[in-house]
Amino acid sequence: MDFAGTRLRRLFAAIFALTALAASATALAEPPAGYNFIRYDEGLRKGQAENRPIFVYFGRYGCGFCDKTNKVGFADPAVKTAYTDHYVLVYVNSESMDRLTLPSGERITEMQLGERLNTLGTPVFFFLHPDGRQIHKAYGYQGPEKLLDMDRLVQNSQHAGINGQPQQP
Repeated sequence: MDFAGTRLRRLFAAIFALTALAASATALAEPPAGYNFIRYDEGLRKGQAENRPIFVYFGRYGCGFCDKTNKVGFADPAVKTAYTDHYVLVYVNSESMDRLTLPSGERITEMQLGERLNTLGTPVFFFLHPDGRQIHKAYGYQGPEKLLDMDRLVQNSQHAGINGQPQQP
């Protein structure tokens, strides 16, 4: 093989390696497939405007329990119906440097939001009143039964008028 052919092959190998590296570096934490999750700041505004409770899911790329919750818990048709009907769905990548604007006007990253809300790992799930007060918080893998139990708890608290704790990040 001639010198030019060797250089060309090395060039293609380097391009392939850089492309693979860039793809892995830009991999994002993903919410469950088939759901319409939005950003935290958008979700707070929408929840208040529509007077709907807010479901906040803190996840991250490479989180095994997030992946299991997505593939098992959120794959259940009853969970999908309950959560899309009852909540404004919010997803927060707990390692993201994407900026959010809080109701106070303060700008923080998604990672800083997780720190302020003491998520301490992933997945973490918050259920909030439309005004942002916390109703319930859960850590770790959640299967379909647990997700549906939490939905019933939150729906009952909404109808019973149970006051949540203020959740001011």
